[in-house]
Amino acid sequence: MELLMAVTAGLLFTAAIYLILSRSLIKVVLGTGLLSHGAHLFILTMGGLGGDAPPVLADGVDSFADPLPQALILTAIVISFGVTAFILVLAYRTYAVHKTDDLSLMKGNDEHD
Repeated sequence: MELLMAVTAGLLFTAAIYLILSRSLIKVVLGTGLLSHGAHLFILTMGGLGGDAPPVLADGVDSFADPLPQALILTAIVISFGVTAFILVLAYRTYAVHKTDDLSLMKGNDEHD
């Protein structure tokens, strides 16, 4: 199961890098979203997928799951949601000013300097 999760995280990272390196601004935003999901999956896989026990300690309980990966992922989800919202606002504002989402048209060149 860990191998499948690692391959899936690798595919998410690959798609995210491809989208981030594109010229379209909305593809860059989607790529950052995919990158955060790949990181969440990577953290979950590194924490271990085995075990059916809940992450709760109580008297008389011998086995329990490690709650640290779940806590890290929950925090990362909240942070990535905020960052994605901020990037979407920046992308919208950039589109409103420049009337294009092509990143190659937004950078300065010899004709506009």
